[in-house]
Amino acid sequence: MTIPAAFARIATAFSAAGLGPYQPSVASWPGVPVEDDGGSIITPGTPVEIDVMAQVDSVTDAMRTEAGFVDRDVRLLVLADGLSRPIDTDATVSVRAGASAGAYSVQTAQLDPMSVYWDCRGRRI
Repeated sequence: MTIPAAFARIATAFSAAGLGPYQPSVASWPGVPVEDDGGSIITPGTPVEIDVMAQVDSVTDAMRTEAGFVDRDVRLLVLADGLSRPIDTDATVSVRAGASAGAYSVQTAQLDPMSVYWDCRGRRI
């Protein structure tokens, strides 16, 4: 077992017992459509959805200084273990439970140095 997987399992277990901040969530991306030479869509893309655990928190001071920041932005921490693709600004994270339940568009995303979680600035949709 890797260190990121171990940390993710611990965080998930604590959260499942009501002792942690992570909530069942879904990270989703729109599909990539196939276009013909004229730019018309031939077939729509297939959306991708991956079950994740996410925490909604207050933004950091560094996030407040980023271009495009608005007062309603939040910090999203998405556990990286089990993700088959990186979280990016094309993603939407839908938090399924808790006080901050709802859908958030990802404005910025970076993997933490230990690869345990994606540290994102999100905006409620």
